[in-house]
Amino acid sequence: MSDASRPLAARPTLQGERILALDVLRGGALLGIFLMNIEGMAGPMVDAVSGIDPRWQGGDRIADAVVHFFVQGKFYTLFSLLFGMGFVLFLDRARAGDRGIGLYVRRLLVLLAIGVLHGVLLWSGDILVGYALIGFGLLVLANVSARGLWWLGLGLFLLGPLLLLLAAAGMHAAGESGQAMAAATAQSLQDMAQAQRLAYGSGSFAQASAQRAADMVMMLADLLMFGVVLLGLFAIGAALQRAGVAVAVDTHRVLLRRLLGIGLPLGLGLMLLSVRVSPVVSNPLVPAQATAQALLMLAQLPMALGYLAAGVLALDRSTGRRALGWLAPAGRMALSNYLLQSLVATTVFHGYGLGLFDQVSRLQQVEFVLLVFVAQVLASRWWLARYRFGPAEWLWRWATYGHRPALRRDAPLDGSVAPPA
Repeated sequence: MSDASRPLAARPTLQGERILALDVLRGGALLGIFLMNIEGMAGPMVDAVSGIDPRWQGGDRIADAVVHFFVQGKFYTLFSLLFGMGFVLFLDRARAGDRGIGLYVRRLLVLLAIGVLHGVLLWSGDILVGYALIGFGLLVLANVSARGLWWLGLGLFLLGPLLLLLAAAGMHAAGESGQAMAAATAQSLQDMAQAQRLAYGSGSFAQASAQRAADMVMMLADLLMFGVVLLGLFAIGAALQRAGVAVAVDTHRVLLRRLLGIGLPLGLGLMLLSVRVSPVVSNPLVPAQATAQALLMLAQLPMALGYLAAGVLALDRSTGRRALGWLAPAGRMALSNYLLQSLVATTVFHGYGLGLFDQVSRLQQVEFVLLVFVAQVLASRWWLARYRFGPAEWLWRWATYGHRPALRRDAPLDGSVAPPA
């Protein structure tokens, strides 16, 4: 049986069934994720979520502030919304066939395996493990309406900033004991950064992998607290997909304009307030930093929704499609490109590679990201002109569906008859 003739739930999505807006937005989110991650690839990972680093000056400080203000957390949030949208597409297709939910579970388990390998062998800042684990929560929400998903997701998301604000209030009330706990946390963060400098900056591949495994355990502990926030983002993404926001633009034009006109100004205002309270947000036990981090988290959702609305509205026009369409190939290969970013960056910066760890300025990090991403876009365009899927997407589909999908464009879909030109 050919891929094209299989039931929807029993085969991968073919090119003609793809949604352009999702591919373009994934491509944009991929760039934002790399801009956010590079600081934790070129230096200690704990520094990547510390806010505006006071050690940077001049152009480096401007680059750090721009990434913190417009990128940090916003594109992770956008990527999470897109994850929820994409998995609702898959889940709805899976439920339409005989294999049903089992196919969805298998897909998540494969993603989990990819994430573990990525986190231990390449970069411990992996997001795939968290996505796979929390992705199971969408099964509980499978029958919730779009409106219900939206309000439930918003409520779950707001728990994160609420916990941070409660922590800030608790530390303030604790007085000297709270200050002692904050000092102990600061020392722990410094020790962690030093361990990462030794392992990633001058250690062997085996030593770096051992440190990556330890870092992943720490990240999983954080997931226990903030996994509910991630599930909230998935639910909001699922609500947007169920409502058809990415495809029925005319129906949702008013909503999209509100997301853009209200979301971006609201998010930017919250970011201004966050930076004013504290530009540094590394220690959640310092009341000012915890408050600033809560405001930062609150800003992420409206800004991500604003970015999403801006992209969808732009793609509804021919000029917008010409301006943004070049991102689609990278978005279609988002998993492959995400893994490739880690491979390239750790090879360049880590000690077992070129050894540039902690030696590249903040502005140079941003320039490196832009150079690599342009190369990825060009490579993705070249690859997809010859192949139907990215290499990681192809393996993911093979493991999920249990049969090897045709990879080359000139190969027969069913192994016997060549597709029409």
